Amino acid sequence: MSGYSLLLGGVRSGKSRLAVELGKGSGRPVTFVATAEAGDDEMARRIDAHRDERPAGWTTVEAPRELVAALALVEPGQFVIVDCLTVWTANLLLAGEADAAIVERAHAVAARLADHPGGAVVVTNEVGMGVHPSSDLGRHYRDLLGAVNVAFGDRARTAALIVAGRALPLLPVAELLA
Repeated sequence: MSGYSLLLGGVRSGKSRLAVELGKGSGRPVTFVATAEAGDDEMARRIDAHRDERPAGWTTVEAPRELVAALALVEPGQFVIVDCLTVWTANLLLAGEADAAIVERAHAVAARLADHPGGAVVVTNEVGMGVHPSSDLGRHYRDLLGAVNVAFGDRARTAALIVAGRALPLLPVAELLA
């Protein structure tokens, strides 16, 4: 089972929980690639809660910015969970990376995962359906994350929108145009 599934949804929609269940059900060793950094106490608590949801035998790779390098550490037969693109994109944006470079990185990571023979799941937030951000930075980030999500959606084997713990399968645009 090569390639990856993309899970999109709002905050606390069940995306990460489903990613963990898919990892458990893969029948393979799992590498969890975590993008979050504990910048404050609240984020540290969120990270700890996510860690507690994962089986102890899984490998965790901390990769707040360098996903391609992190994926190079993963053996071909391992199932990969990347959680999440939302934080990864923010990390790169706040580090001063140009939008075009971030989207280029997204394409490189998506291509690597599309060819990964062990299977993978990628978690991200859908931010384009929510409240219109009130700041320039918020709107910039929303638009950039949308472009990153499209880069991953274009290469995903499957994709689903997760809402209230339920999954809505998403069709590739090519199927609609055929």
